Amino acid sequence: MLTDLDDENITRDKACVPENAHPPAGEYTLNLTTITYVTDQTITSVSREKRVFKPLADFQRQANLGSMAAYKKLYAESVNSPENFWKRQASEHLVWRKPFRTVLSWKPPHAKWFTGGRLNVCENCIDKHLGTARENKAALIFEGEPGDVRTITYKQLHFHVCRLAHIFENMGLAAGDRVAIYMPMVPEAVIAMLACARVGAVHTVVFGGFSPEALKDRINDCKAKIVITADGGWRRGKIVELKANVDKAVEDTPSVQTVLVLKRCGNPVTMHNGRDVWWREAWEGAPNYHKPKAFDSEHPLFILYTSGSTGKPKGVLHTSAGYLLGAKLSSHYVFDLKDNDRYFCTADIGWITGHSYVVYGLLSNGSTIFLYEGAPNQPEPDRFWRMIDRHGITILYTAPTAIRAFMRWGDNYVLRNRLDSLRLLGSVGEPINPEAWMWYHKMIGKGRCPIVDTWWQTETGSIMITPLPGVTPSKPGSATLPFFGVVPRVVDEKGHEVPRDAGGKLVITKPWPSMLRTLWGDDERFRKTYFGDYAAQGWYFTGDGARQDKDGYFWIVGRIDDVLNISGHRIGTAEVESALVSHPAVAEAAAVGRPDELKGQSLVVFVTLKTGNEASDALKETLRNHVGKEIGALAKPDQVRFAAGLPKTRSGKIMRRILKEIAVGGAVKGDTTTLEDFSVVAALQNEE
Repeated sequence: MLTDLDDENITRDKACVPENAHPPAGEYTLNLTTITYVTDQTITSVSREKRVFKPLADFQRQANLGSMAAYKKLYAESVNSPENFWKRQASEHLVWRKPFRTVLSWKPPHAKWFTGGRLNVCENCIDKHLGTARENKAALIFEGEPGDVRTITYKQLHFHVCRLAHIFENMGLAAGDRVAIYMPMVPEAVIAMLACARVGAVHTVVFGGFSPEALKDRINDCKAKIVITADGGWRRGKIVELKANVDKAVEDTPSVQTVLVLKRCGNPVTMHNGRDVWWREAWEGAPNYHKPKAFDSEHPLFILYTSGSTGKPKGVLHTSAGYLLGAKLSSHYVFDLKDNDRYFCTADIGWITGHSYVVYGLLSNGSTIFLYEGAPNQPEPDRFWRMIDRHGITILYTAPTAIRAFMRWGDNYVLRNRLDSLRLLGSVGEPINPEAWMWYHKMIGKGRCPIVDTWWQTETGSIMITPLPGVTPSKPGSATLPFFGVVPRVVDEKGHEVPRDAGGKLVITKPWPSMLRTLWGDDERFRKTYFGDYAAQGWYFTGDGARQDKDGYFWIVGRIDDVLNISGHRIGTAEVESALVSHPAVAEAAAVGRPDELKGQSLVVFVTLKTGNEASDALKETLRNHVGKEIGALAKPDQVRFAAGLPKTRSGKIMRRILKEIAVGGAVKGDTTTLEDFSVVAALQNEE
């Protein structure tokens, strides 16, 4: 399953082949490699890719891991002797108050890692750096969209977090209580997360682009006791009124006792006596030191909601020790972290990338993270490039959607900046197409920066399949090889491994420390969603389609369920459909994705109207805005298509496969024997 690339020769290493894998034997030469994409359940070849980029010798010499032989040795240990491997990693990388007794207790689908051990996640991110050379090092460098800049050292970050921890306890917050964080991308959002970890509270960060209704649903699902927000945040020169959204959300959230409000923009807000507290007022008089308590290895750290195909968001639960180890170890190796790095991840902390690779993974390594509040094209499309030069950013981790936007805006915005501080680039959120990879490599990396094209999920907690920058020859568009302890397979519906270069379902066959533990309040849904398809084998089903090429490299080809990946954000079709049907003019709706050069997928909705309502361009815009209000702007449909009827099976199920084919303008293929009314399809094909 794993390979060694020496120049352009690939040789099989039997010691590194995971259990039950069957790679072809012998020696291979890199040649044509087919890139594939998922359309419904069918994987289709659309282009060929044969370029390979070896790690540069200068980079390899200084890398944290600098040879394929070293990688293969560690990987072999991690999958063949996982308890020894993870025992050593946990002992070396984490600060324990009480040592763990057992590395892993695995009763599929439930894993417990490092049982008996006790630690504090916040202590591992801040306190351990005090009294060292990192104490006065910048932990956070922040630039707001208006241009304001702040630098916070590890010592200062400790001071801020300790004060907020005392404020939490004075508000009656106890270990295990939930805190909802709905903030702009400012240092106080990071401080709030760390203060929760310090006192053992469970945070749920909600992306600031979500609507009051979506925020309310998440607060009620986890029964948050405190909501932390700001008066507003800056986005494209305008104020996003976060506090006003919170006010609407908490009208129907009985669990909320306190709303803590940061003054960021100075816009007028309504403060409710007995519930709302200004951050600065609570801050005054709070002690400067807070002794962190030790919590069990499996103590809940955070809940992060991700879209599901049933319409109700899934509250993914991550716990303390295993998650932190996964985030820390992967950050160290994947980003090849050095003490003088300045790291810029463009993800909002409302997403898992912001949790793992803005906050926990980087701070636990003692790194300097750069935070930016606003839009990448405010005031001009070279904002990122100017900030990289201004702050000496060395590592950039962003999404293919952003890269494609930069390409569309033009090379001139890049060329007016030096970008000579950059030494490593990363991609996250969705598969990157080779054209975008090459542009990123040439224009941003100047041909000298390795690109780590990472695959992982909210549920996995940390990076699972990735190049290592001093090790792995890269193929544009491929996530390449698994990280330590990760055993992926590409299988068919029955769990049989498919031949090389044939598409199938991506599963992970062995547990890993940062894996989700359950879905908050719904363990049965957790079982069915992630382990139901392959329960007998105890395999985690990723929901993604993939293939493994003849060289052992993994190519992720997209979602195979009803969750869309739009600009790197997962949007549940059922959520969109529910929002549309809540409009008084709509009788029925179906949402599907179609390929989009910029966003990866765009959202197309088919709508039937109630009697007495007429189709019009004005109503299309009204429905787009209605979805934005109900869910958030990122879920606004790109196209609204009115229909007299929707294609259904005889049992009444909407045939989304047919709608997907119509959305892309292609012929309807495949089995239509269960279609109830063929005239519906003909009418849809003739419209627009």
